[in-house]
Amino acid sequence: MAISTNDLKNGMTLDLPEGLFQVVEFQHVKPGKGGAFVRTTLKNVRTGAVLDRTFRAAEKVEQAVVDKREMQFLYRDGDDYVFMDNSTYDQLHVAPATIGTAANYIIDGTTVVLQMYNGEIVGTDMSASVELTVVDTEPGIQGDRVSGAKKPARLETGASVQVPLFINIGDKVKVDTRSGDYISKA
Repeated sequence: MAISTNDLKNGMTLDLPEGLFQVVEFQHVKPGKGGAFVRTTLKNVRTGAVLDRTFRAAEKVEQAVVDKREMQFLYRDGDDYVFMDNSTYDQLHVAPATIGTAANYIIDGTTVVLQMYNGEIVGTDMSASVELTVVDTEPGIQGDRVSGAKKPARLETGASVQVPLFINIGDKVKVDTRSGDYISKA
């Protein structure tokens, strides 16, 4: 579906010759001399790369309709992740590379929104934080009370995160899914 650059909105997805891009920011500019134009900041949906691009006013661009499906993670089948669509109950096998860094925070029963375009998964949306169990870390030493000191810990998903010294094996921790940082003890 072709739309005019005058109708761009933040969050809209465009199918450009360079790939699939989401509009992060746009600005209509009408200089004193010459024609009006639209200055945009675009984010590549697949790679996350940010691109600044200028379009002529009223130029036609192709809008991509991205279908967002809420799915529940069921189990791992070899390397693949198996998800169930919450509305149709269809199961979908997804490669880890397709999910990206979200794979570090998915455990059985986690609900994830998969963004699909032409039957291909182009992105994932998760909650801002998740609670995961620490399965391996060095024990905290009595008297080791340096303010802000951290130690590495391995979580139940296999991800590694820096945690405070008082965190032990079996503790649940809250982790930011966007940055991978420890937030608090759960």
